[in-house]
Amino acid sequence: MRRRLAVLAAVPLLFAAACGGSTDAGGLKVAGAAGAEPQVTFPTGDPAAKSSYQVLNAGSGAALAKGDTVFVNLTVWTWDGKDNKKEGTTYTAKKPEPIQISDNMPKVMVDGFAKTKLGGRFMAVVAQDSYTKEEQENAKKQGTDTSKPKVFVIDPVSTLPKAAVGTATDPGVKGVKVENPGGTEAPKLTTKTDEKAPKEFVNKTIIKGTGPAVKKGQSAVVHYTGKIWGTDKQFDSSWGGEPFTVQGIGTAEVQVIKGWDQALNGATVGSRLLLVIPPELGYGAQANGGIPANSTLVFTVDVLAAY
Repeated sequence: MRRRLAVLAAVPLLFAAACGGSTDAGGLKVAGAAGAEPQVTFPTGDPAAKSSYQVLNAGSGAALAKGDTVFVNLTVWTWDGKDNKKEGTTYTAKKPEPIQISDNMPKVMVDGFAKTKLGGRFMAVVAQDSYTKEEQENAKKQGTDTSKPKVFVIDPVSTLPKAAVGTATDPGVKGVKVENPGGTEAPKLTTKTDEKAPKEFVNKTIIKGTGPAVKKGQSAVVHYTGKIWGTDKQFDSSWGGEPFTVQGIGTAEVQVIKGWDQALNGATVGSRLLLVIPPELGYGAQANGGIPANSTLVFTVDVLAAY
């Protein structure tokens, strides 16, 4: 899966399940309007021992809830009572990051999102009480000090669509059937067939999106299902969980099979694609997990966003 904002690499437990918190943000003061990089003034004395959140601007856009994937601008500090170092911000690159609201993140963040609409801003203090004893021990082994709270100022910008929406057309690939239930439901892909797999790469548009084309070097956020041609065996799917992000499309840094990279480079955001990927653009002559060697792979891919 994708890396979060690089500054969070030092906070590997950020999205671990967490305990409760209050709305008292411990005397912290935040300057700046939502949509601009914030500045935080820290109080004197010891850092907060309890996690908390504070809504700074309730926002006027759509409400947010668990299960939503939200593009946010995010700034984070380490509150040590001395330097109170700013670890980083998305405002530097001017590129909001997607985060899924779920119970895998600290409860103070879930609560902050629930009380803040798009266009707003909230602050969350993630202190040691947000981690279980086991999580604290694991963090210590990884060289992370959970005794120093992290302070996040989060600006929800937009939500990620849950699926490609629009008029679906038959991709016209013999041996493959795609049912499109509509709304936010996942497409149903069937690959059980006696038809011979195509030797060439197949990239068909089932639903044509209305967004921009994915550009080289961008990241794309997608939902997908993958099956093996002829067997109808599903080996992977993101549906029912967090969407998958592919970084560095069209570059040497991309970490997906060649067929995916080719399909996503130039794809229209909002589209649903059917991909039939021959072995040379997939995993080739080597088995990969539950995928036998020389398999032809079939995917439906919903291109939800690019950034």
